[in-house]
Amino acid sequence: MSVDPVASVMAFEALDSRGRPTVGCTVVTAGGHRGRAIVPSGASTGSHEARELRDGGERYGGFGVQRAVANAEGGLRDAVLGLDVVDQAGVDIALRAADGTPDGGRLGANAILAISVATARAAAASRGMPLFASCGESVRSTPMPMVNIISGGAHAARALDVQDFLVIPVGATTFSEAIERVSRVRAATGEVLRERGATWALVADEGGYGPRLDGNRDALEVLMRAFERTGLTPGDDIAIAIDVAATQFHTSGNDTYRWETEGRTMTARELTAELASWVRDFPIVSIEDALAEDDWTGWREATASLGDIQLLGDDLFVTSPDRVQRGIDESVANAVLVKPNQIGTLSQAREVVELAHAAGYATVLSARSGETEDDWLADLAVGWNTGQIKVGSTMRSERTAKWNRLLEIERELGPDIAVAQPSFGRTV
Repeated sequence: MSVDPVASVMAFEALDSRGRPTVGCTVVTAGGHRGRAIVPSGASTGSHEARELRDGGERYGGFGVQRAVANAEGGLRDAVLGLDVVDQAGVDIALRAADGTPDGGRLGANAILAISVATARAAAASRGMPLFASCGESVRSTPMPMVNIISGGAHAARALDVQDFLVIPVGATTFSEAIERVSRVRAATGEVLRERGATWALVADEGGYGPRLDGNRDALEVLMRAFERTGLTPGDDIAIAIDVAATQFHTSGNDTYRWETEGRTMTARELTAELASWVRDFPIVSIEDALAEDDWTGWREATASLGDIQLLGDDLFVTSPDRVQRGIDESVANAVLVKPNQIGTLSQAREVVELAHAAGYATVLSARSGETEDDWLADLAVGWNTGQIKVGSTMRSERTAKWNRLLEIERELGPDIAVAQPSFGRTV
């Protein structure tokens, strides 16, 4: 007999931060407890990700999700009605079984995740707890933020080839201190860009600047000038992270990497050497997707060459337990970017976090470029003790919603809660 069974599932078509439809969902229990969630969508996606269901046709340029919404209120709802709302694993197993495909493509991974997260929220309400306490165990810290400052690639009309240049406030001791430092850096970066005459037409997808610069390395120089203006010491108070997103400029036919903005074609070894030179010259502590998603040979060489910093796999791992296990077995990378919508359910995403931690791999819980005002990701980062979180910049409300929720959680947990201090690949 269920303690508080799922009584109803209502889904709706919502809009993400790019103005494209996504799936929202409300789960209500027999006890009257409600959970609501809206799920994100990515632009820079790996080919091994779980599959969203889109409508096609003319409506919303083909990006509508009415079929996914109908599935959420049809076969997926039928699969979870009557299940105990606090049995997250049981609900998620039922959702996956109803779809019956490895990637969620029949009924829509977007519909599946919406019900999964809404269920977690309803369970928290049923238990009288905040989501971070309901979905986790003992909270050890708030996550260290990894914050987007300058964007290129698929997030900024490919003004630069490298997708994101981010900062990490490594010397901060509290989350509120961390966010304040990052805010200073973002403001100073804008000043430096204006003085250089580097124009940007629009804010990038994740809230960073999307400037036209002379080259990819130039973005690092801009950040260093911004650090100087803030008075923060590079390496001690503030550091740099890079999301290369190499899959986006990998040419599989001849297995090379092409930087169009610089007119450069490189082998995997040459790209790794370029990144190694950046690490020598700048306070870079984390590199994401240094090589393409299926370039395992290149990744092994890059890990051997760059393994004293955090090497973060996104497209490489796509939050897949099988791909993460292969990385562990082959000593590829040393950290996993975790995106729940890459795998389909919260239970599967948490499994990846636990698998990574057991192998000594760091984890970074991440938002997507197409985000919403929903803030459930912040609670998961705290409840799952991921240690790091990446949700974009310090502007655009779909980004600040997550930062603001973490500031609220920090206050709720009291003065003794510290921000996590990841090793970033270094032995400590």
